[in-house]
Amino acid sequence: MAKNSTNGANLGFENKLWEMADKMRGHMDSAEYKHVVLGLIFLKYISDAFQAKYDDLAARQETDYTDPEDRDEYAAANIFWVPKEARWEKLRAEAKQPSIGQFVDDAMVAIEKENPTLKGVLPKNYSRPALDKYRLGQLIDIISNIGLGDEASRSQDILGRVYEYFLGHFAAAEGKGGGEFYTPQCIVKLLVNMIEPFRGRIYDPCCGSGGMFVQSERFVEEHGGRLGDIAVYGQESNLTTWKLAKMNLAIRGIDADLSQHQGDSFHNDLHKDLKADFILANPPFNMSDWGGERLKEDVRWKLGIPPVNNANYAWISHFIHHLAPNGIAGFVLANGSMSTSTSSEGDIRKSIIEADLVECMIALPGQLFYTTQIPVCLWFVTRSKKAEPRRGYRDRSGKVLFIDARKMGKLIDRVHRELDNEDIATISNVYHQWRNADGDYEDKPGWWKSATLEEVKSHSYVLTPGRYVGAEEVEDDGIPFEEKMAELSATLYKQFVKADELEAMIRKNLEALDYGE
Repeated sequence: MAKNSTNGANLGFENKLWEMADKMRGHMDSAEYKHVVLGLIFLKYISDAFQAKYDDLAARQETDYTDPEDRDEYAAANIFWVPKEARWEKLRAEAKQPSIGQFVDDAMVAIEKENPTLKGVLPKNYSRPALDKYRLGQLIDIISNIGLGDEASRSQDILGRVYEYFLGHFAAAEGKGGGEFYTPQCIVKLLVNMIEPFRGRIYDPCCGSGGMFVQSERFVEEHGGRLGDIAVYGQESNLTTWKLAKMNLAIRGIDADLSQHQGDSFHNDLHKDLKADFILANPPFNMSDWGGERLKEDVRWKLGIPPVNNANYAWISHFIHHLAPNGIAGFVLANGSMSTSTSSEGDIRKSIIEADLVECMIALPGQLFYTTQIPVCLWFVTRSKKAEPRRGYRDRSGKVLFIDARKMGKLIDRVHRELDNEDIATISNVYHQWRNADGDYEDKPGWWKSATLEEVKSHSYVLTPGRYVGAEEVEDDGIPFEEKMAELSATLYKQFVKADELEAMIRKNLEALDYGE
């Protein structure tokens, strides 16, 4: 039976695939060999999609006069053109040959040549001597079995989920500093369930491998929408990660504008004029070398100039700058962002709060990330808290919802924790009950609280949920205090007597061993 979790998917054959990939590592670290596996998975997907369309056109050739070699047929269906020499069956036939590495490289080059949107994206170093060609052939054989079963297993979602599974596992294998391209799926799912990106423009200026976009499209489809109901805009500064994102979205059939190259969102904003309806992001925490000294007069710093030694508030300002009038942004930041008063950060936070832009703050447990075990928080910022009857929202002006979720989540191994679907539903439901006009919201001490801006001001503009939610109520068992205290005291005195008896026994044993006083 397939097993699903919020951080990935176990479909039965991934463990075997992962074990093979791990064996291939040799002297390669996971940052290198992940491209071996992910590149092959991508090649298998586009070849499968092409072959399915090819077979359909061939079957209708005599009746509908379709031509399986007509490239326009594939372009109209948003399917990549795969030349004959790059099709999976050709590659599979060569899997046991010593030249298989060169064959894969040639296939990647041919696909990029025929599909300009993939130019410079696909890995093309399978022929390098360090890569064990025998195990490469074995890996190709295993991947060949993906999508060859019933109709459901031939869908793009199977390969997409395998791709997602591997992104998560590679992030774990690389450890600190290696998983920066990957946001744990439980956090992505929570962000998406909170802001509900049904229709409009969605933007992530530090998009990593594109997980925010994948989950957003999935949310739309699960709620009766269609692929394409949201327009996707992203940017990524790391070239290798940008390539991962391009492949990850292509394998899902998501048409995204990630520009034709990578770029630093601070110094080369590739979507300068974009005003997004939804912003989802997990920016790098506490970046100290973001080049802020060169951006002192930037138009994005309307609420204050962020410090040059930490980019957290530069990211917040960037998100706010790109929000549409009714837009909402949900993003991950280090906990320090909620209370810091270093340099100009406290002043910027005060300006953001007084402008009534902060909608909700969530404190999360630690150990959710592969790159750091520190706890993080989620910010939700919006330009409009006024009542919107058309969207079913009540007036939240002058209010902020605080949720303390630090006690949620379960350990999935010794060092990693995840929020399960029940946790995600609990948190998002509280938010929607608070925001929606027909919601039945109530504060829950120790967990969540709707606070006024005056209350936030009284706490020196600190946004840490623990300051507002208070202590959790303990259920009254109906026993009077005097009766409970008498019972506890009687138990304590009995334990004193028992302790004296144990002490006397220990002393007697020590004396018997000539260790007495």
